[in-house]
Amino acid sequence: MQEIRNILVVEDELDLAELLRYNLNVSGHKAEVVHSGAAAIESVAAKKPDLIILDIMLPEMDGIEVATKLKRSAETSTIPIIMLTAKSADEDQIRGLDAGADDYVTKPFSIKVLLARVDAVLRRASKEAGASSIVELGPVRIDLDRHEASCVGEGIKLTLTEFRLLAALMQAPGRVLSRRGLISNAIGPGITVTERTIDVHVAAIRKKLGDYGSMIQTVRGVGYRINEPDA
Repeated sequence: MQEIRNILVVEDELDLAELLRYNLNVSGHKAEVVHSGAAAIESVAAKKPDLIILDIMLPEMDGIEVATKLKRSAETSTIPIIMLTAKSADEDQIRGLDAGADDYVTKPFSIKVLLARVDAVLRRASKEAGASSIVELGPVRIDLDRHEASCVGEGIKLTLTEFRLLAALMQAPGRVLSRRGLISNAIGPGITVTERTIDVHVAAIRKKLGDYGSMIQTVRGVGYRINEPDA
């Protein structure tokens, strides 16, 4: 039996908001709707949803600001967010992902595709919530609780920032993480550092991984991802 999940839809187009609520409820979820960014913040404070579908173009406070506020709060940072917007340019998607979005759907869209994305994000969130503190990828192993890292069984001495960067990459294998997103993960919001600082830290991690440093790949103009080593 499918677990009923509470989903908050933040959408100012009334017809679309109602369409989303209807289809989410029919698919077995429990959806609530608000029509502004400020109302979204108030709704989440009153009752944390399992997932938020968030339009970017909103009155009072846009979706980027809403996502940023939620992801900066320890109480709401783990709530997954799917951005819903008419903006499809790469830079708009990067802004959404930098703000903490877990997925990004552009208008117009298929309801079936959106529902599939919702289920995928919820599955991933459940898996991460019950995940072990040990993360392994190829020869690299990190212990999130002990703040220890090793490669081919040998310990690696990482600074706190280097450890957090490596952990962020390893918890999202194969996914591209932007430099700004990595800054937020490794250093925290509100701290001013340059994107070049992340490049320096990544270079140091690669060096410490030795022959396996190439697992961390540069995605030009965006950021980094980590993959299994080539056979």
